[in-house]
Amino acid sequence: MSHRSQFSKEENERYSRHFALPGFGEEAQAKLKNSSVVVIGAGGLGCLVLQYLTAAGVGTVAIVDHDRISLSNLQRQVLFNADEIGLYKSEVALSKLQRLNANINFRSIASQIHSQNALELLSPYDLIIDCTDNFPTRYLLNDASVLLNKPLIYGSIFRYEGQVAVFNYLGGVTYRDLYPQPPAPGTVPTCEEGGVLGTLAGIIGCMQANEALKVLAGFAPPLSGKLLLFDSLSNETTIVNIPPKNERKKISELINYDDFCNVQPNPVKYMKEVTVQELKELKDKGANFQLIDVREPHEVDICEIGGELIPQGDIPHNVDKISRDKQVIIHCRSGARSGNMVKWLETNHGFTNLYNLKGGILAWAKEIDTSMPTY
Repeated sequence: MSHRSQFSKEENERYSRHFALPGFGEEAQAKLKNSSVVVIGAGGLGCLVLQYLTAAGVGTVAIVDHDRISLSNLQRQVLFNADEIGLYKSEVALSKLQRLNANINFRSIASQIHSQNALELLSPYDLIIDCTDNFPTRYLLNDASVLLNKPLIYGSIFRYEGQVAVFNYLGGVTYRDLYPQPPAPGTVPTCEEGGVLGTLAGIIGCMQANEALKVLAGFAPPLSGKLLLFDSLSNETTIVNIPPKNERKKISELINYDDFCNVQPNPVKYMKEVTVQELKELKDKGANFQLIDVREPHEVDICEIGGELIPQGDIPHNVDKISRDKQVIIHCRSGARSGNMVKWLETNHGFTNLYNLKGGILAWAKEIDTSMPTY
């Protein structure tokens, strides 16, 4: 049965490349036209998600962002211009997206999403897309998606690395299955503190949009139960399976997520480091030091260089396992999480003997053991 009658002459021409795609065609395009999404965050990720979903013909697009445009945004938030600094992102985005595709129904919401309004804001839409940059909102959106039984597209960027996943798809794994507990307060710097490559935001945003189209149009299976990791320095992409932990059973209501994540300002920024060459030398001479791995168990299954496994989220409950009378080296995949844990332990527990492994597992595989699999 043809779906072409749903489309105007202008739409038939606009979406002609989609109509020509094997496995896509009029049926998938009709599904997009009749679908709705809500995008939380019109920043680096959201700018690309919004543009591509608008261009693709998603019928209804809501934009939730209470922030205003600043000069530092323009390095990666490509919807905005310098003469728009100070204006609300959601309102500027709506105006420009309307000019991109007048067939779309848009809604701009220039307010902050929180536990009191989340279910009301999100419930009218088929799909939730998380383009935020903080842990309280990520847990909020995850829990709301579970309570509303709606799929959630997740994206995250930091420095040179990005992540993408699809949560709560047909009852699949959730963000809490990947990260049951938030990181300790002050251990994960913001993009302002740690930096982010502008083009990485575009890459991960496009991947999120791609997964959204799969969910809405059904032309390919999405990244449900899997976490896609992208390293912009090496252009390496790895997909890691997320083990189901049935964390959804613990979600019965929306809570105070700032309290849950124990949000605290002004994290300490300085830390001591050792290189992978220095670590190898310590290992070779049998030095008396403690090595701690703060990755998740499923990451250790892929590759490891030894040490005691204490996942990042478990560190606050296992401080007594960390030595104070000898050198302690903490490591992770790239050095970001381990460095954050070094700073948090120094700030909150007075450690003076901690060192971050610079570059983490990736540096070890590149410079010490080239046969080691990485992810």
